[in-house]
Amino acid sequence: MPRAAGQQMTDLSLSTVGAAQPTPQKRSAFAAVTRFTLGYWRKEWPLACLTGGAMMLATLMDICIPLFAGALVDAVSAGRSAESLDAALSALAAIVGLGLAAVVLRFCGFLGIVRLTLRLMSRVVADSFQRVQRFATDWHANTFAGSTVRKVTRGMWALDSFDDTVLLALLPACVVLVGSSAILAWHWPLMGALVLGGSAFYVFMVVTLSLKYVGPAAALANQWDTRMGGMLADSITCNAVVKSFGAEVREEALLGRVIAKWRRRSQRSWMRMTHNGTLQAMMLLALRVSIIGMALLLWWQGEATTGEVVYVLTAYLVIHGYLFDIGFYIRDLQRAVNEMEELVEINETTAGVRDWQWAQPIAITRGEIVFDRVTFHYGSHATPLYRDFSVTIRPGEKVGLVGLSGSGKTTFVKLVQRLYDIQSGEIRIDGQNVAAVQQASLRAQIALVQQEPILFHRSLAENIAYGRPGATMAEIVAAAKLANAHDFIARLPKGYLTLVGERGVKLSGGERQRVALARAFLADAPILILDEATSSLDSESEHLIQEATARLIEGRTAIVIAHRLSTVRALERILVFDRGRIVEEGRHEELVARDGGIYRRLFERQVLGLIDEAAA
Repeated sequence: MPRAAGQQMTDLSLSTVGAAQPTPQKRSAFAAVTRFTLGYWRKEWPLACLTGGAMMLATLMDICIPLFAGALVDAVSAGRSAESLDAALSALAAIVGLGLAAVVLRFCGFLGIVRLTLRLMSRVVADSFQRVQRFATDWHANTFAGSTVRKVTRGMWALDSFDDTVLLALLPACVVLVGSSAILAWHWPLMGALVLGGSAFYVFMVVTLSLKYVGPAAALANQWDTRMGGMLADSITCNAVVKSFGAEVREEALLGRVIAKWRRRSQRSWMRMTHNGTLQAMMLLALRVSIIGMALLLWWQGEATTGEVVYVLTAYLVIHGYLFDIGFYIRDLQRAVNEMEELVEINETTAGVRDWQWAQPIAITRGEIVFDRVTFHYGSHATPLYRDFSVTIRPGEKVGLVGLSGSGKTTFVKLVQRLYDIQSGEIRIDGQNVAAVQQASLRAQIALVQQEPILFHRSLAENIAYGRPGATMAEIVAAAKLANAHDFIARLPKGYLTLVGERGVKLSGGERQRVALARAFLADAPILILDEATSSLDSESEHLIQEATARLIEGRTAIVIAHRLSTVRALERILVFDRGRIVEEGRHEELVARDGGIYRRLFERQVLGLIDEAAA
């Protein structure tokens, strides 16, 4: 490959890493995340109120302590007398009592935040998983699984940070600023105005810098963090392909470019945080000098006693501590918002196919399937694949679907399962419109054997029983025997308890196919969809699978997507698709005898190919 072309391919690969990631919305991420979090707080409002209330009361105890510290200094300054001693001991008792009350209240607040956050994190993960499970097939096809997992887990932990920052930090800080300013203003209005005004300006600058300066850079860094996770998951999942082409170095180079991009974006984000922190320190220094200077002025003018000056300084130390930490709290809050933004987008994404509120479970007894003037197109495609498409599959009929790639065969079975909603017309099963029934009940009564069976990284027994979770081991073994899978399973060291690896990678193609057939046998659904996949298997596996398939389709409505036409010769009817239309139908013998027909041309092409293979 020429160097220029190779560079173009590399650039294209880099640009498509994480291409399924959502484009940043022109909306307030902070507002969206806050609404999202408050929605979950409302579900646990007693615990949220208890936590916030306990922290507010504990903070009120803190801001009252400097008052008694000042009284203590005045009592000591008054000289040694019984009255001074009583005043000093009373102030000390108040300080100790307020301190103990603050400790107990904070313990209650921490106890509440632990329970609240764990409950909310559990809800968020469960709700997000529920939504992702129900997203459209296209969404899953266009989204990295690794990126989705990263968004959910990162957002879950960001919710923990959001809760801690708001309830344990920012809420008490607001109480300190408002309460201390009010007490100071009660004694010296100008001092109260200085503290409140200076603090408000500081908080305003911190929030503005975090949202407008640090936030955008952090959001971009998070996007590249997500892309890096997606890239890692994609390459590791496809490791067999990487090895087969000796492409380890190429994948490492591609990941290296993603890491470099992430590093640059993260460096910019972190440097902006550093600049923000430095500016905050300078503003705090100016505020501290102003308050201490005013306290000295009040003392010099005789408007404040020594104890009152001590009170002002002590109160400011409390305020300064909270103001100093507010910068960190705002940055933590902004980071939590950035990390939760993609999780919120997932929860705001609408499901591709939704059940109506009044949808009822479907009852399939006969297995009749009717397409009645169906019009359907994918996504934003302008040209429909099906236009006024009608066909009826009779109860118990065995039907084969034949046609070139893109002719509409796979779409037909996806619409039967209602993986997509049609634009017009009706699809009925036993007279029931599939759009008006519950999706889960519909698909539970349709057994699907895919061309490339997907197995969970669980035991063989669990994979076979997936269509009927309560099945006994005897029923699982019986289904495996019907699928011609029992013999190879019995030879495994752990038998039915053998873990099959991610997506069943530890099994051969023929073994995976037989496990999928066993799963369909055990499900015993009235409708069977079989995406025939024996063309890539050895002759022995193909024979075993065809034998099991013949048993499986008996007594149920069966739809077989045919890749080898030999598999549909015994079926009762064959539908030949071409560009979303059924152009031919009939039995194998009828279609082969039709001059100029598509089926005959496909059949002759396959027969000639087999002859050439045999001759070779």
